[in-house]
Amino acid sequence: KKASKAAALGMNLAQSDEDLDDLFGIAGYEYDAKQDIYYSVIDPWQRKFGYCRLYDEALAPLSMIVDCEPIIFECRGKRWMIEFWKGQYCLNTGCEIGIYREVADLSIIGVDGSFYTSVRDDELMNMAFSLKKNGKELFHREAKHWWLTGFKMGEFSNPSELSMDIAIQFNDLDMCYSFINALLNVGYSDEEVVKVGNTVYFTYGKPRTQQPMTRTRLTDWIVQRKNKIMCDQYKE
Repeated sequence: KKASKAAALGMNLAQSDEDLDDLFGIAGYEYDAKQDIYYSVIDPWQRKFGYCRLYDEALAPLSMIVDCEPIIFECRGKRWMIEFWKGQYCLNTGCEIGIYREVADLSIIGVDGSFYTSVRDDELMNMAFSLKKNGKELFHREAKHWWLTGFKMGEFSNPSELSMDIAIQFNDLDMCYSFINALLNVGYSDEEVVKVGNTVYFTYGKPRTQQPMTRTRLTDWIVQRKNKIMCDQYKE
């Protein structure tokens, strides 16, 4: 099974399960055999590169049609961002939650100029999500993390078919309330957000924030047509 996944990705050097495990390990992912998904480890190479809006703008040109939901808020004199992603990552249906802290404002015209670093180990949070497709769970993840992810190879989805039931346990009440206010500011309603202690629960379905400029109906159609062909070939 894994060897066929490698072939579908064009990884001709992966001749065994062990080879494929090594390849994904180098990329910063591990495999959950029970759910048949790949997920990011706590300290992958991506952690060193932080986040800026241009990363989201690059998704569609790189064959990833993904809904992005950056939630930006101020707390304790710092600017934080928790972003949610769901959609089609080339050959994979997947989703992500990332936690970041602003370190610079690059002031790029027309694009959010903030550059964010991944949070430190002492700023990690307990997070969980259930990714659903048309209301049926595809997989779930739960961990204390800065970048909680899951990717199901060979599964084709349009972002509009996907939703994430999300839970985030904040490290203090101030940050919890700041995040809730930010959710309300971008368009979530009081009824959609539930707080229990320091934990916030909500569902991410239709994005409430502006999507990347590289996402258009035409580019979505072109890229998704190619992604669908890849997934169909994978399943043969």
